[in-house]
Amino acid sequence: MVRTFTAAVHQEDDWYVARCLELDVASQGETLDAALANLREAVEVFLDEVAAPAIEATPLVTSFQVERAA
Repeated sequence: MVRTFTAAVHQEDDWYVARCLELDVASQGETLDAALANLREAVEVFLDEVAAPAIEATPLVTSFQVERAA
């Protein structure tokens, strides 16, 4: 069975940190592709090891603007 999950990625110094928004799983890599590949592997291991994982609903991810005084 193929499941689709959502990843949030941010950069910390020379590393990319990827976090699955539906599960409490994160990983990192030196490139964006490596971080996502490592996260995919971590999620696969997590799902194999946890009998009944708590999967949160996929959050709505969007952006917004804030105006600030100069």
